[in-house]
Amino acid sequence: MHGGNGVISVSQLTKVFGQTLAVDRISFDVAEGQIVGFLGPNGAGKSTTLRMLTCYLPPTSGTATVGGFDIFHQSQAVRQKVGYLPESCPLYTEMKVEEYLDFRGQLRGLDREQRKQRIGYVLDRCWLTNVRRRMIGHLSKGYRQRVGLADSLLHNPPVLILDEPTIGLDPTQIRETRKLIKELGGKHTVILSTHILPEVEAVCDRAIVIAGGRIVAQGTPDELRASRRMQARVLVECKAPAEELQMALQRVSGVREVEVMPDGSGDKHYVVAALRAKDGYDVREEAARTVIQHGWPLREVRLEHATLEEFFVQVTANQAMATVEGGAA
Repeated sequence: MHGGNGVISVSQLTKVFGQTLAVDRISFDVAEGQIVGFLGPNGAGKSTTLRMLTCYLPPTSGTATVGGFDIFHQSQAVRQKVGYLPESCPLYTEMKVEEYLDFRGQLRGLDREQRKQRIGYVLDRCWLTNVRRRMIGHLSKGYRQRVGLADSLLHNPPVLILDEPTIGLDPTQIRETRKLIKELGGKHTVILSTHILPEVEAVCDRAIVIAGGRIVAQGTPDELRASRRMQARVLVECKAPAEELQMALQRVSGVREVEVMPDGSGDKHYVVAALRAKDGYDVREEAARTVIQHGWPLREVRLEHATLEEFFVQVTANQAMATVEGGAA
């Protein structure tokens, strides 16, 4: 997969701070126009990875290219390709919005005509036109975040790297920011880090799940859900002798294993059988038929709901265990 065939191509990227291995040999590619979510608990190594990609931090080892340029040897060229919104966005609070963007445009080497055109565009794009003459220091957190986003879009970079772009915003601002990011995808390649699952589901084409400095899973939100669903169980709740029920359900085609547990409702006559199916089988109908044919009262048959959240908790917990067991494995 790694022939540097993405707009962003990362190979074995590693960052060590003193004794701490913050990012542990991660590799991934991002295709043009994709929105990729970097998902993981706080302290997983997300921000460190983004800082290396934006050339704010040199990697300890490994390589990465952005837009074909190497982050180590061609950092100036990389910076021109990237718009970066850090997590706590540093702004000059004593400047007016428009004045600040003009100053940033000059730093970016845009001439007066380009600045005028791009500033108009980003003010409009980030819903800032009505505060363009306000002092940044007088703006709410939501508006400041937008100024940061407008600044990162100013030089029309092919790649946008956004670190927790909706942190500290109210629900309306979060919705608007997500909508904006979604609209920017396609025109720009976007990597955003977040620890909020719905954000990934709402905005991203692909998710890279990172825990303990390593990539523990990646795929589209649907693929991640599906891989979790492979492990989902079918629960059959009925009134039956446990051993007979187990034997009967074991014979249902497509059933891999059956575990019978007491029913949680306190009614000792009822039991719950948890079935794991072989790949590609839906065993619900035949399981229900089997129970009814034996004349056992059936309360319900349900598929355990597989959410991305469970998946996330599971992979990150597994990673934490692996890290604990293997020292700094």
